[in-house]
Amino acid sequence: MAFYFWSLLIAGLLPYAATLIAKSRTDFDNANPRAWLARQEGFRARAHAAQLNSFEAFPFFAAAVIVAHLRGAQQDTMDLLCIAFIAARVAYIALYLANLATLRSLVWLVGMGCTVALFFIS
Repeated sequence: MAFYFWSLLIAGLLPYAATLIAKSRTDFDNANPRAWLARQEGFRARAHAAQLNSFEAFPFFAAAVIVAHLRGAQQDTMDLLCIAFIAARVAYIALYLANLATLRSLVWLVGMGCTVALFFIS
């Protein structure tokens, strides 16, 4: 199977890595997780924000991969863009946790650029 199909699975699971980081405390309230997360500060709050943004980025990326596939785009080009997207999203989460907002925004732009490019490649 082509990497671009695997990238859908990877991108779909990435938000859960941030979720685990956000909720990794012994006092995590599983009975009321949203209220508990709303009270968090520091890297846990940033991990939660990275989780939400990762969930937001996924549908657009998934649609772009499907459109590129349906249009018959070259597999090598699709794979390269998908690898770049996954790398950008991993870096995005890491930069969010490290509280490096400007770099995080630049990396977000790279991921978005990869997604948009998937719509136009042939």
